[in-house]
Parts: sequence; structure tokens; C-alpha cells
Amino acid sequence: MPELPEVESARAVIERSGLDRKIVDVDDSDTYVCRPHRPGQIRDALVGRSLVAAHRRGKSMWCDTSDGGPELGIHLGMSGKIVIADPDGAETDGGDYWEGRRRPGDHRWSRFALSFADGGRLLLVDPRRLGRVRLDPPVESLGPDAATITPARFRAALAFGTAPVKARLLDQDAVAGIGNLLADEILWSARINPGRHVDRLTADDVDRLLRATRRAVRSAIRDGGVHTLRLIPFRAAGGRCPRDGAPMVKSTVGGRTSWWCSVEQAL
Repeated sequence: MPELPEVESARAVIERSGLDRKIVDVDDSDTYVCRPHRPGQIRDALVGRSLVAAHRRGKSMWCDTSDGGPELGIHLGMSGKIVIADPDGAETDGGDYWEGRRRPGDHRWSRFALSFADGGRLLLVDPRRLGRVRLDPPVESLGPDAATITPARFRAALAFGTAPVKARLLDQDAVAGIGNLLADEILWSARINPGRHVDRLTADDVDRLLRATRRAVRSAIRDGGVHTLRLIPFRAAGGRCPRDGAPMVKSTVGGRTSWWCSVEQAL
């Protein structure tokens, strides 16, 4: 599913191509994606306004609107992406990580859309219909963003309880933005077993995890998503660690499928 790097790409698309364009219509008819709002409620709140800033924390994204209007929250869900379609047929998006399933102009999976006065549109294209759009989302409840978390807050996030370290990294209240693939990459890079309990981490372990988190997030944002990270192609049956060639091991940690190096990440 989209993790922090994919959501950052979507936010950047809105910042680059979706701001300061007057909204003249809104398709908010999908009552599941736009829950808890009734059809027309988001439209009534946004028509006549513009998006003026695009923000992200973790996997959550939201936009400020003009004239003191409500914030517009957009969550990509499992397969969502932001597409900005201009009147001349040009499109801007954050890159297809579900390649081959949509060609420019194919908007059959559009679940929500803003229409601009200049004829362009901003769409949430979402084949699996698991995205979410709502007004004034509760982003204040999220933990610190994985891309900008300070060393002190990162250490604090790992300093309590006895949860497996992977489960703690996936806890959006502790560190916002890390999903399953990103967590496996971070732990592999830091040479730490995903099942090690946080109360058994040393100060050096935590420092390595923070460096690995920063490195993985920067790399994935730069290269187009978590699927570009070094470990990801080897998370499969018969896969071998790209660093030492040892067999990769599959296990379940914190309810999530996890892959780790049988030698360098042994408990």
C-alpha cells in the first residue's frame, strides 16, 4: 500500500499543479470514500474556494483551502493516487506503482474529483476503493513524521513497552509513515531482527535504526516509492539477502508478513 514516500509524491503533485485554482465543482458522490459526509457536503464546503497549501504527516495528507475554509483530507488507501488532468489532455501524477493498470485519460477508477475554473481536474484514482476523503481530518493524533522525526523523539518512540521492534515502527502513533515494506528495509539495513523486543534494543541499535529510517525514506522519495528500495525484490520465496547472500526468512511479526536475513538479522 502507499507508504510515506508515495504520499509525499502525491502531496508534491498537488503542490506543483493543484494550488491556487478556483474550485467550481466537486464529485463527492462516493459515500464510502467520502464517509462520514453525505453527498454534496464536501462540494458545498469547497466550491468557490481554492487549495492553497498541501501538507503531509506520515501516510496522511491534507490541503488548506482559501478564505479560512475547511481542511481537505485525502488518504490514498491501498491503491490510490492523485492525478491532475488539464484541459489540453496533459496529466500530472506521482508515478504509477500499480503500473499498466491505467493509461492517461482513463479515469474509470476516479472516486473523488475537484473541477477547476480553468477546465482542469484533480482526481483521486483508486482501483480498490480504499482511499478516504474528508473535511478537517484529525491529523493532530498522528505521531511524529518518519521523514523529519528528531533523534530524541525517535528514541522516545522505542523506549517503552516490550513490543517487537517492527510492530513499534508500524505504530502510526509512535512514528507516522512507516509501512510494512519500509519497515523491513529499515530493519534489514540496521541488521536487526523484526521480532526483537524494543526493551532489548541498545542505544547503538536505536541509532542504527534512525539512520536506516532516514536513508530509506530519502531513497524511496528520490527514486519513486518503496518498491525501489534495495531489499524489496528479495522478499520472496527463494530470495537471498542482497548483502551477504544468505537465505531470506519469512515470518509474521505484529500481524504482518516480514522478511529478514537469516544470518545478519538472527535473534
